[in-house]
Amino acid sequence: MEIYRDPWLLAVHKPAGLLVHRSPIDKHETEFALQYARALNGGEHVYPVHRLDRPTSGVLLFARDPDTARTVGQAMMAGEVSKTYLAVVRGWAPESGTIDHPLKDEPEDRRLRGTEQPVREALTHYRRLATTEIPVEIERYPTSRYSLVELYPKTGRKHQLRRHMKHINHPIIGDANHGRGRHNRYFAERFGQGRLMLAATELVLTHPVTGEELALKAPPEQSFMDVLSIFPSPGAG
Repeated sequence: MEIYRDPWLLAVHKPAGLLVHRSPIDKHETEFALQYARALNGGEHVYPVHRLDRPTSGVLLFARDPDTARTVGQAMMAGEVSKTYLAVVRGWAPESGTIDHPLKDEPEDRRLRGTEQPVREALTHYRRLATTEIPVEIERYPTSRYSLVELYPKTGRKHQLRRHMKHINHPIIGDANHGRGRHNRYFAERFGQGRLMLAATELVLTHPVTGEELALKAPPEQSFMDVLSIFPSPGAG
């Protein structure tokens, strides 16, 4: 779904489960966000300036020419682009905080995993929006607690948000690699799908040509909103 378009930029909403572009580890896949963006661009080439993991949904930005791609890419690398994500996590997270925890590179080539990799600085701010406690025993307690949080990554390490939330013992629901299997299975069974509960909801940058602030926003897709039914409605109680 198209979010924004001008002569230099094209932003779309990527659904969960869709790869941004072809990957050597997913050779069997035939559909990519890059293809849809090219179709929206009249079949002309577009240039991804950042990435979203396959299970993550939300705002995905493309440049419509190489010079714009280079300029926006440099702004991304310099930390000049603000990103906001929404996530459902296990437990009651603190009201707000900062996760300053370096992360080791995760190579895409599985043959390189387990080998020595660089460790890079990684920084994430977060804010809790809501909490809930449901009368379901999933681990050793008669009830289970969850939080809805906003996440603001200040660096762009691979799987940073998933790894950081695991680090503070509030893993994201639906995360097969860094989450808790019992909770993931409960949500998959209750809602009929096991998506990662992580959505990129806003991207704010200085427009590379006009110099004006550009805020690209997209509400989470329906599969995400369905899960939010476990939280009380605003003003309830």
